[in-house]
Amino acid sequence: MPSLPLSRRPWDVAILVFFCVNLFFITYIVDLEQLVIPDAGHFTYPPWPPARMVDLVHWYGRTYDPVLIARPAWWRATIWIDALFFGPFYVVAIYAYAKGKNWIRFVSIMWASVMLTNVSIILFEEVCGEHASPHLGRVFLSNAAWVIFPVIVLFRMAGSVYPFAAKGRRQAPPPTI
Repeated sequence: MPSLPLSRRPWDVAILVFFCVNLFFITYIVDLEQLVIPDAGHFTYPPWPPARMVDLVHWYGRTYDPVLIARPAWWRATIWIDALFFGPFYVVAIYAYAKGKNWIRFVSIMWASVMLTNVSIILFEEVCGEHASPHLGRVFLSNAAWVIFPVIVLFRMAGSVYPFAAKGRRQAPPPTI
């Protein structure tokens, strides 16, 4: 089934931008920093991510988001999921969404489900956990995209077997006898 050109799929353009930001900034700079620097209070700057990015992550954590600096085991587990699974997903998804490849549908639904689960756990900590944020409004705004975009992806992918096709051609053809 032929896909609509990307220029006629504005939601996919927004999703692509989100995936690119995640791949090139969040996963392999912000999150990777938390894996290569286990203790934000005592460390040597690693070769990657750049020192300015490390300082930015630490400033944000100290100023708004204490759990980011505390780095409990469950938090690091979500970061490992991001580095090992979400990062490669973003690479593949950027290609698939740009080219309108329907085979990304199921994997996108899985990604969105896991992302919403992780973000729900993180936000619960931010509200009432041991490392609750004193700046909930800012932290919620900072994390909003990781709730909004998985919901968009779920709606985008769950509604059709052929999500990149024209509206009238999105359902599977009837089985032949």
